Amino acid sequence: MSDDEEVQRVFDAIEDVEQIADPEARSRARAKITAKTRQLSARWNAERAELAVQMQGEGETVRGIADRLGIKAGTVQDLLRGYKGSGLNRPLVAEKDDADGPSEK
Repeated sequence: MSDDEEVQRVFDAIEDVEQIADPEARSRARAKITAKTRQLSARWNAERAELAVQMQGEGETVRGIADRLGIKAGTVQDLLRGYKGSGLNRPLVAEKDDADGPSEK
């Protein structure tokens, strides 16, 4: 089975959950899926970051990594910089300026 077929099987299973008639049962099923995906997400993201670093070490460009992994170039840049999440651990502009030395205006 191809990668795309495996992904489609997951999408089909999610769609099956959406078709559960009983709202309480549907909500319980969604909660289980959400919990499992949260658990897996950190591991998947760490693996993707390691892969991006490896690919860069092999000479691949940011755009090339993005194309190969099916993600945006900006996401690749974030992975290579070690950024995670929604920007919460990114240095503030003032912190970056201080770290780089005084800026010229």
